Amino acid sequence: MDVIKVKANSRTAAVAGAIAGVIREHKRAEVQAIGAGAVNQAIKALVLAKGYLAEDGYAVVAVPEFVDVEIDGKVRTAIKLIVEPR
Repeated sequence: MDVIKVKANSRTAAVAGAIAGVIREHKRAEVQAIGAGAVNQAIKALVLAKGYLAEDGYAVVAVPEFVDVEIDGKVRTAIKLIVEPR
């Protein structure tokens, strides 16, 4: 399962659809964002995905955590949301 990476200019509906699709298929999704704008988009997408999944009978929870990622040889701190059915 791949990590869903969110940028500040990511479309929330597209990210929400990806989250919902991964939850339906794998029962677990990981969403990763670096920076305030990206985290904002990720949270908005999570709220939309929660609504999409509720229509299918899924109640989901998200657990946030910090994770270090390497980008262009530099280590950056990202927010990772682990999304799972309740």
